[in-house]
Amino acid sequence: MKAFKAYDIRGVYGKDLNPEIIYRIGYFLPQVIPAREILIGRDIRLSSDEVFEALSRGITDAGVDVADAGLTTTPMVYWGTGKLDFDASVMITASHNPKEHNGLKISAKNVLPVGYDNGLNQVEKLVESDEPVIIKKKGQIRKIDLKPGYLKFLSTYKQDYSGLNLSIDFSNGMSSLFKDDLFGNSYHRINDTADGTFPGHEPNPLEPENQEQIKKAVLENHSDLGVIFDGDADRVMFIDEKGQFISPDLIIALLAHYFLKNSNKKETVVHDIRTSKAVGEYLRKFNSEVVIWRVGRAYGATKLREVDGIYGGELAGHYYFRDFYYSDSGLMASLIVLDIVKEFKEKGQSVSMLIENISQYANTGEVNFQISRKQEAMDAVVNYFKNGETPIAYFDFDGYRLEYSDWWFNIRPSNTEPYLRFLAEAKSEELLKEKTELIFNLLKPFLS
Repeated sequence: MKAFKAYDIRGVYGKDLNPEIIYRIGYFLPQVIPAREILIGRDIRLSSDEVFEALSRGITDAGVDVADAGLTTTPMVYWGTGKLDFDASVMITASHNPKEHNGLKISAKNVLPVGYDNGLNQVEKLVESDEPVIIKKKGQIRKIDLKPGYLKFLSTYKQDYSGLNLSIDFSNGMSSLFKDDLFGNSYHRINDTADGTFPGHEPNPLEPENQEQIKKAVLENHSDLGVIFDGDADRVMFIDEKGQFISPDLIIALLAHYFLKNSNKKETVVHDIRTSKAVGEYLRKFNSEVVIWRVGRAYGATKLREVDGIYGGELAGHYYFRDFYYSDSGLMASLIVLDIVKEFKEKGQSVSMLIENISQYANTGEVNFQISRKQEAMDAVVNYFKNGETPIAYFDFDGYRLEYSDWWFNIRPSNTEPYLRFLAEAKSEELLKEKTELIFNLLKPFLS
């Protein structure tokens, strides 16, 4: 089924997902993840109430109870799952996708991510099967309010930000639930009302057109920092005082100033295969061990738990924390970044100065190629370079990453779209241009 992805279930509502499919997902979910009661939260999308009705009806028809958390952020559901020891939870959201989309993010006990490899594949088979729905004992639905407890948890990371000039874009998403509780009263806020039509812009802060308002706000307000959340508040991104977008992977390095500066033991940090080489170089200054792993929460959060890392992150703006059930929270990450920015502002250092200290590399950003023969295309590129100069580091999961002394590249297939994704980095713009032109030429025969 088209809506079943590597990390979650997601698609255009009314086309890829409908009440009948959602109902069957709810009914068969307890067969895959045994549970007495399942926690459900939802975002503000116009279809979310209808999705909740179908999902909860399916779960209760399976004889399992539902704890209805109402409107939440995705990380609030993660927190509730772990703190209140639920056997399973579902967040109804399409995250950063356009307003026509909706979906389900599923977690098991201890906030373990449920992806296609460890559960969604089984749910999909049951939904598509001819197995009948048999209602033996109806489950119950109760209301639950997670916000006070989650706010109390987040507030342990909050400082007095009155000395910071902040501009924050809530993207008309679920982070706006906390706009009055976390950031003080004197900051500049935009798109701060939850609205499932997303009138300000699509809730994907990675797209440059969706950054225009926050960049303008930072410059007009002479802000020290701009903050922009995605639709369900599991991701966050930042704009420096010059109105420049900060590549989210570089924030992984910045977080070392909070988590690693006073650490007496060697801690492990996890980042994805696309992350700048500068991040690992910077983290090693803090005596940190760096683990490179696959893209996506189902993989990143699981790997962080496996190695008991202190935190981790991704190029897409997800940041995972040991002290948050090895899960990601955009609000928690934003507060920690503000704590760091405040500390360095008091020392006379701006955000752009901090980022310049982390990375001097030239970077392509992630480039998408529409290619159906993904594996053949990747092999053509990788074999060309492997038959030449031997790389100093080579990773062959989630596509390939080849590192050389003065440049590196990653080429990987999209898990959800007919794209091959490419990213490269070099110590000079000239070298970066030379290598990327070569690789683009190698890919030309495979373009769809």
